[in-house]
Amino acid sequence: MARAKIQAADSISHRSATNSLWKYIWKYRVLYFLTIPGIVYYLLFKYVPLAASFIAFKDYNIFKGVFGSPWVGLKHFERMFEHADFLRILKNTFILGGLDILIAFPAPILAALLLNELRLVLFKRVVQTIIYMPHFLSWVIIGGIAVGILSPSTGIVNQFIKWLGFEPIYFLAENSMIRSIFVTTGVWKEVGWGTIIYLAALTGINPDMYEASEIDGANRWQQTLSITIPALLPTITILFLLKIGEFLDYGFERVWVLINPLTYENGEILDTYIYRAGLLQQEYSYTTAVGLFKSVVGLVMLYVANKLSKKATGESLY
Repeated sequence: MARAKIQAADSISHRSATNSLWKYIWKYRVLYFLTIPGIVYYLLFKYVPLAASFIAFKDYNIFKGVFGSPWVGLKHFERMFEHADFLRILKNTFILGGLDILIAFPAPILAALLLNELRLVLFKRVVQTIIYMPHFLSWVIIGGIAVGILSPSTGIVNQFIKWLGFEPIYFLAENSMIRSIFVTTGVWKEVGWGTIIYLAALTGINPDMYEASEIDGANRWQQTLSITIPALLPTITILFLLKIGEFLDYGFERVWVLINPLTYENGEILDTYIYRAGLLQQEYSYTTAVGLFKSVVGLVMLYVANKLSKKATGESLY
């Protein structure tokens, strides 16, 4: 009898929770409706392709199909680690990812702190609009602008170099400079968009804290160190963890529009290598193995970083 009462109570509680959930969803139905395109995108382009990841363990043949192709086990993974080009490209990807974290990640934080100090609202809005407009340009356009600016014959940079009396430099053909170009163009394109997030976080700081610090004699620099940056830390931590998760996902477009055979040695990354070997050379199983390796490494890095962040700061993604 007691067990039956407990089961009945659990059933009523479950129905009540379900009804409350559906009422909540219905209340905010417009917001949930707006999420549908994003959900469909991730289902079609992120989760559905995972179903065919097992061809990394097969010698995939388009005529035999996914299920008719023979199993080869870890053959493609062994080839991947033995391939000299793969190790070089993996090193390039790690270096570019590290440069992105060291340079591109702090850039919007610094920009937000500087904009936050501006007192002329109109000037602040104009500057903010100018710096985040490149975000809406495609990498093809960004690449075309970079090619035009760095052109050895007509580019403004080389015009200035020639005005100083030096020989023009073909920047996009210099292996030693290609990484700097990738990072610089990435910062220019995305710094303004990232700044919006940090400016939004700054609006949540209580102005009374600044007034109290002024009474205590704190200057603007001390207020930034003691109030502004600590208030931004939760946002910085979450965005940093998301950045770690895509550490090896540097971006195919940003590299492909600027790279050329002269800069493959320092400029090629896993995404462009997968495109060349997978689509152009039709090595589907091998490049699937490379992509699977990249995804697993990203997942492990995100898991470790999330655990360390949770212990150190109390902030985490989950």
